[in-house]
Amino acid sequence: MQRLFSTFADGWPGAGLLLLRLLTGGALIVFGMSGLREGASPLAAALQIIGIAAAVLLLVGAFTPVVGILAAAAKVWIAIPLFSAHSGDAWMTLAQAILAAALAMIGPGAWSIDAKRFGRKHIDLTGS
Repeated sequence: MQRLFSTFADGWPGAGLLLLRLLTGGALIVFGMSGLREGASPLAAALQIIGIAAAVLLLVGAFTPVVGILAAAAKVWIAIPLFSAHSGDAWMTLAQAILAAALAMIGPGAWSIDAKRFGRKHIDLTGS
């Protein structure tokens, strides 16, 4: 899993990644719940549920590269019929896919479960 991450940014870049995770996860949940309430087709409902589940993992920064790609793929799949129907929601759905893909490429940052589980470990050689 270490190979999926270049580094776990901390400081201001890490704070920016935390904000990006919060924004992306929140948007995926809000729009996913909205999509479920509209009574979408079974396939669209399943994709919305996948997006919501991925959002929860993105919020806490768990398995970020995998769930970011999964959320992006689900949102692109949802957006395709919206574009053919000339729906204004298509652009918002595509924006969510782009945000999720960006998180998958950049990583979760230092304030995440991924950083705690897969980050570099410091070995204390002083024996104290």
